[in-house]
Amino acid sequence: MPAPAGLRVAALQPSISIILDRLGALDTLVACTRYCVEAVPALAERSLTIVKDSWSCTTEEILAAKPGLVLASVPYRMESLAALLKSGCPVVTLAPHALADIYADIRLIGSIVHRIEAAESLVAEMQSEIAETRARTAEVLRPLVYCEEWGKPLIHSQPWVAELVEAAGGQFLGEAAKQTTAESIAAADPDVMILSWCGAGDRVPLERVITQRQWQDLRAAREGNVFCIADEWLNTPAPTLLFGLRALAAAIHPAQFNGRPSSQNERGMRATDAAFPLRKAAPL
Repeated sequence: MPAPAGLRVAALQPSISIILDRLGALDTLVACTRYCVEAVPALAERSLTIVKDSWSCTTEEILAAKPGLVLASVPYRMESLAALLKSGCPVVTLAPHALADIYADIRLIGSIVHRIEAAESLVAEMQSEIAETRARTAEVLRPLVYCEEWGKPLIHSQPWVAELVEAAGGQFLGEAAKQTTAESIAAADPDVMILSWCGAGDRVPLERVITQRQWQDLRAAREGNVFCIADEWLNTPAPTLLFGLRALAAAIHPAQFNGRPSSQNERGMRATDAAFPLRKAAPL
């Protein structure tokens, strides 16, 4: 079913553009952020208004694209969204925490652009691979896994990452999305460390972080189990989380997953990331 005639969407988060891409509804977009273009390279070929990120963009630059609907997801600037609402422009804001929320958001976007069946298929694809990975790790020992979303201050990864860690056969250390300290992590002495900083891509300086935090003697550092997973594969609440799941499984249980993720649907991956979004710290 085609998208509603004349629907004009401004997407303020890469996750939304990724979902629209997977639903075959990029033609609804009239504006997006540069981070959306990075996540969905096909957008570069379209005549779209490029706005700043959802935190710093202004009402004026969004309205200049004459959208009929603004789709935003956390984090976003409340003042800008309030101004958009005052202007009469409809706004849908998403704030997912768990995988169930992400599935609900996909279905919601699918209903908006009249891609209900495609949305259900996409959700089923995600659920199927996560369930398959969980089944493969059902009987294995569950290493303690520290996942970090931000380094200053230290913040645990999001709840959906905790779910993916559990599906990949690990035990998530700490409370998801909450602040922690280097001392607390050292006291827990995790088996595996995953650093995936927002906005850092795959460029987290693993060796320097370990040294600066004096983690050299921790089990994960001694055994070479400190990894960087590309930011977009863990911190973006979209179908690309499956790439993050594969990387987690390979990091947590390399023997079982042959040190590489399974590869089913590669759509949407950037050429530079097409191999594998998992980088390992050098031996200490």
